[in-house]
Amino acid sequence: MRVNPLRSQPVVRRHRVPYGAELEAGGARFQLWAPGCEQIRLALQFSADGSEKILEMTALPEGLHELWVANAGAGTRYQYVLPDGLRVPDPASRFQPDDVHGPSEVVDPQSYAWLDGGWNGRPWNEAVLYELHVGAFTAEGTFRAAMARLDHLVALGVTAIEMMPVADFPGTRNWGYDGVLPYAPDSSYGRPEDLKAFVDAAHARGLMVLLDVVYNHFGPDGNYLPLYAPTFFTDRHKTPWGAGINYDGPHSRPVREFIIHNALYWIEEYNLDGLRLDAVHAIMDDSAKHVLDELAERARILRPRVHLVLENEENAARRLTRDASGEPQHYTAQWNDDMHHVLHVAATAEGSGYYADYVGDVQKRARALAEGFAFQGQWMEFRGGPRGQPSAMLAPAAFVAFIQNHDQVGNRAFGDRLASIASTDALRAIVAVYLLLPQVPMLFMGEEWGSTQPFPFFCDFSGDLADAVRTGRRAEFARFPEFQDEALRERIPDPQADATFLAAKLDWRHAEDPEGAAWIDFYKALLAIRRESVAALLPHIRQGGVYEVDGGAIAVRWQLPENQALVLEANLCNEPARGIPSAHGRSLWSLGGELNDGGWPPWFVRWSIA
Repeated sequence: MRVNPLRSQPVVRRHRVPYGAELEAGGARFQLWAPGCEQIRLALQFSADGSEKILEMTALPEGLHELWVANAGAGTRYQYVLPDGLRVPDPASRFQPDDVHGPSEVVDPQSYAWLDGGWNGRPWNEAVLYELHVGAFTAEGTFRAAMARLDHLVALGVTAIEMMPVADFPGTRNWGYDGVLPYAPDSSYGRPEDLKAFVDAAHARGLMVLLDVVYNHFGPDGNYLPLYAPTFFTDRHKTPWGAGINYDGPHSRPVREFIIHNALYWIEEYNLDGLRLDAVHAIMDDSAKHVLDELAERARILRPRVHLVLENEENAARRLTRDASGEPQHYTAQWNDDMHHVLHVAATAEGSGYYADYVGDVQKRARALAEGFAFQGQWMEFRGGPRGQPSAMLAPAAFVAFIQNHDQVGNRAFGDRLASIASTDALRAIVAVYLLLPQVPMLFMGEEWGSTQPFPFFCDFSGDLADAVRTGRRAEFARFPEFQDEALRERIPDPQADATFLAAKLDWRHAEDPEGAAWIDFYKALLAIRRESVAALLPHIRQGGVYEVDGGAIAVRWQLPENQALVLEANLCNEPARGIPSAHGRSLWSLGGELNDGGWPPWFVRWSIA
């Protein structure tokens, strides 16, 4: 275990949320924004003797309901009672011991004594991300169990963990994107103090922790907001999951505050180093100041060096700009799907769905490597329209590069990983490219030992919703030529089945077998080179590289001070390439040597400082 030398005396942390249950001297203040109800009652279940009280809340202007209750301490369970008698959880609940339909629990955030008071995070140029799903990362599937694997990540060369969403979702298993109570860590993973202990332990080892958050929709089961706050949503905007969240219409200020405070809450109360915002292209806002801009500004006031990462299908480069000193003005980086697509197509030759727009296009491959986005306003056939904005002026560190993630694996019919569908030579080549690229790399859990375990889509709904999800999952693949056979579609794993979730749980034994250990050594060697020779260059690379293409061969140069350059030369093809003559300097890494005629063999990769 690498202990942070800056550890100090225990400290406590608390973010004051303008909604929910906040402990005060001698009791707790309960607040609910329910503009759709004239009267709200509060049902309290006291932990000491199990007794219950139902109290009238005071209706305040603009739809707020409030009540201060003496002796309502930590551990008290409570629900809000609507005029028709329905009991609902607190939308700002810090913990749901009995899942999304049960009572909320008053939590004292100051009861956890943090030991990372000297932690100041790490600069973005040092980031090597590792995406994990808490429930599938270990057999136990808890925050505490995940702590036992942190030393593996440190030894590998990882510097930052990116957790898939943990906000409370219905049932015992879910990818996390169906959360309905965004302030409450799901009880299947542990209590709030268990998540804090995980972050504390990560910081002790020099690991940053980022959390995936979902502000584009709420899940379909357990979302009671429409019953008492119907203006939380709007039919003026549509998302793939239903009505949009009301960020810009009448009565939108409390909605914006609820979401922005959620981001601030995770950063301050859980001492997180950053957030990854899911599918921001589905966050519709016609306000003078978009909620994404306001969120970023307020997060950076709270913590100037916070790392804010976007997923944005629109490739909106304007959200990733830097100031004169090279610091992000709003968002730190964006998941670069284009980078994934060009490398995936190179390694697998797959051409269905959106991959068809990348097949055989070495120019797009080179552009993504050099400039970030492959589509910078060009027409994309799969979308039936133009996509993206120019990105060559952006620093490469404004992009997160990966060859696998939960979406790109799990959205496949059988959740098959890249190691199951690409040759070893091809896989080694694209790993050597993306781990040393001046974009920020992100591994997907188990990738480092060449895991071939599936990561299929899984959830835990019930009743008609479960049937609809099960049927819909198989129906969405019916438009693909390879799934025209109904019998084959029936083999697609049932998202609701226990076996589907269990299949996704990492089998750590494979990390120790000879093949797995060899892959780990390969990753360690590359990440050591990144740490020693590439990471320090990133602040000096302020814009995209210059690229050259000849057949299947690609050469990219990123300018460095003192007339130097970071150089990538690659042939990510099954056939030899003629090669691109260039000046060579200090070699960093190479796979395969030049052919006798100066050409490059298949899957040739060379990194150097020229």
